[in-house]
Amino acid sequence: MYLTGFTDEAASDIEKQIEVCRILGWEWIDLRSVDGENIVNLPEEKFERICEKLEEAEIRVSCFESEIANWSRKITDSPERDYREMERAITRMKRMGTDKIRIMSYAVPENIRVSEKEIEEEVIGRLAELVRIAENGGVICLHENCETWGGRSYEHTLRLIDAIDSPSFRLVFDTGNPFTIKDIRGEPPYSYQDALEFFRNVRAYIDYVHIKDGIIKNGKVEYTYPAEGCSHVTEIIGELFKSGYNGGFSIEPHMAVVFHDPDITSSDEYKWSTFIEYGRRTEKLLREAGYRW
Repeated sequence: MYLTGFTDEAASDIEKQIEVCRILGWEWIDLRSVDGENIVNLPEEKFERICEKLEEAEIRVSCFESEIANWSRKITDSPERDYREMERAITRMKRMGTDKIRIMSYAVPENIRVSEKEIEEEVIGRLAELVRIAENGGVICLHENCETWGGRSYEHTLRLIDAIDSPSFRLVFDTGNPFTIKDIRGEPPYSYQDALEFFRNVRAYIDYVHIKDGIIKNGKVEYTYPAEGCSHVTEIIGELFKSGYNGGFSIEPHMAVVFHDPDITSSDEYKWSTFIEYGRRTEKLLREAGYRW
């Protein structure tokens, strides 16, 4: 088991992201962006400098947090951009010595004028091609239960698993996503998902875990420290330990900054201190569950 985090929520530059890992005593970094730009799309010269700094610090990359097929990319858009980014990501992942890349499964616009069956077929077709590219490159796609097609319910995620039968397709489970996403099964009005129910139904396919928590307050999402919200973080960590899970836990606080919401801003000092406090609280929860590292 190892602990890491989305260090771009602590600081934007790579030097400070490395420093926050050192303060927490972590040997791993979960790379999403540096100076506001996704790791897959950084200029080559800058990417190489980042590699060198990580090597000097003896910090390893746990996962490439790409934007491939994420909530900003609609199923009605061309997938060619995602295929190109997967090819580029594989080269960079090999340079950094990691074999895991986070992907999603495309946003579905409201009032889209095609059937659910057609949407599902298109999503599966695109992800199958992404996974084929990944498998040929020797890396593993980890699908996140975010606000894209596969995150609409645990059954949607399981349909992806059933349709894409490849050792290069597994799951990253984010504890703090279900309470923000409506479960669209059945008839409206839809209710928000339950993290524990989602987790228990997909547990067998989880290779990586994001720790996030929060509540719905006055109709709005409010993120909290782990185990202070409604995401069943304590129960999920406990069940992971009992089932023998020995992979990565990555904190993604969202308390001081949300990567996809520019309206949420905080001072550099608050982002820094919140990330460190979040990391220490997560360590405490892991130890209480029985983990040692």
